[in-house]
Amino acid sequence: MSLTCIHFIVTAFGMEIAKRRDIFLVKSLPMKDMILLSMTFCGFVVLTNLSLQANTVGTYQISKFMTTPCIIFIQTVFFQKKFSWKVKLTLIPVCLGVFLNNYNDVQINLKGLIFATSGVMVTSIYQVWVGSKQQEFQANSMQLLYYQAPLSALLLMIVIPFAEPVTSAGGIFSQLWSLSAILSVICSGCVAFLVNLSIFWVIGNTSPLTYNMAGHLKFCLIVFGSFLVFHEFPSANQIIGIVLTISVILYPNDSWRNFLDGQIAMRYWTFLGHHLAATILKSKLAATQLLLTEL
Repeated sequence: MSLTCIHFIVTAFGMEIAKRRDIFLVKSLPMKDMILLSMTFCGFVVLTNLSLQANTVGTYQISKFMTTPCIIFIQTVFFQKKFSWKVKLTLIPVCLGVFLNNYNDVQINLKGLIFATSGVMVTSIYQVWVGSKQQEFQANSMQLLYYQAPLSALLLMIVIPFAEPVTSAGGIFSQLWSLSAILSVICSGCVAFLVNLSIFWVIGNTSPLTYNMAGHLKFCLIVFGSFLVFHEFPSANQIIGIVLTISVILYPNDSWRNFLDGQIAMRYWTFLGHHLAATILKSKLAATQLLLTEL
């Protein structure tokens, strides 16, 4: 959570630099709506972290998938958006693919179930709002992120002391950081700036549902990257799950045709690259922090 806060501080600085370089024009947006959007983001961060702590990785991954049908439900009921039966049917093989990748590590407990369910609901609301607020206020991704980044960082600063240690063992201020740890944080913050911007762009130019499907494909690429870099050969179930997920996501039906067009597709792969890089850098930072704690 502390790392996420740092990422949004870096993102806020990045947006300020972009504004001063005339890369985008600041648009006046209702502060009430921006605060609500930032609060849902903080709820998403807090609850997903608590879900990961209270659940096994397999249970956590499967609960994350439930964000996709939850988004369809919210947009259908509250935004009167209609989804074709083809789009709804794609959830079945993707769900099966996610389950095959994680079913060996599924354990359910009441506390974890509450955190996971709450996290799914808040995450879905946040992603839907990122898209709807851009349309409602006729604002682009940079104009919206310009407001959300500093507000989210401020709200997380308030929550962090109650959610994790700050000065005690394992806390962000428990000891002096090495130069390598500081550089890792700065690098991950710069990548997070690109990732945050990509998230807003993808949701604003496509839909929250498309962004979720992109997330499932990102997971498949991470598994494939682990095989290439660390020679961790996936199990038969993982291979089947990956094939099912990728085949559905890349199937050129009506729901994805616009998304797979020329420039959007090109920026989509850039978006995935940013996410993959961020995942690697965050893993390195986590390893560095663990080493510091042990020392």
